[in-house]
Amino acid sequence: MVLRKIITSIITLGILASSIFAGSLSGRVNFQGNAPKKKTLKMDADPVCAASHKEAAKAESFIVDANGNLANVIVYLEGVSYSGKAPTKPATLDQAGCVYSPHVVGLQAGQPLKILNSDATMHNIHGLPKVNREFNFGMPKSLKEKTVTFNKAESVFVVKCDVHPWMKSYAQVFDHPYFAVTSTDGSFSIKDVPDGTYKAVAWQEKFNKRTLSQNVTVKDGNATLNFTFERPKKK
Repeated sequence: MVLRKIITSIITLGILASSIFAGSLSGRVNFQGNAPKKKTLKMDADPVCAASHKEAAKAESFIVDANGNLANVIVYLEGVSYSGKAPTKPATLDQAGCVYSPHVVGLQAGQPLKILNSDATMHNIHGLPKVNREFNFGMPKSLKEKTVTFNKAESVFVVKCDVHPWMKSYAQVFDHPYFAVTSTDGSFSIKDVPDGTYKAVAWQEKFNKRTLSQNVTVKDGNATLNFTFERPKKK
């Protein structure tokens, strides 16, 4: 009896483990070449912004570590069907230290985007989608939260602050949950991908008009996929 229970427990754990990891697509995005110099954000026009940083804040348009790994890259699948509902849990875009966090955000159509103001100063958040409705509203320091929702899938668009010209972020709206944004070590993970062969796409701000893509097959377990952006060669 005891042996049977042990065997049953092992089998159950095996089933749970396989269901947790089945169908996940993971990998890393890196950059090959000499990385551009980091630009300092000039925040002197607003003393509140300048005082928010012990050291000068840097632009987040190109964040690469010592190993060439790229942060803030959107990786997503094309040609994948999804009939589920959008998450009710909001994605979040914070204004903190007069920069947007995260710098790049992905969310699903119908999923709320919660916009926060963690600064003791006025912001004016201005989203510039083309498929969804454009939005533009002020957030004084007394207004700490506001929510917007996008009804349709849409490619990457800019969200900026009309008060602080250095503040800029990017958002992309999907009709499925099979996307991720790379972390500071360039890694990403897309979970619960159904078996199939798909086109995987990687978007990075500096390569806005030149995305990377390749086919990937996910079947019976984990699949791995890596992308490498290269600095364009001078003509």
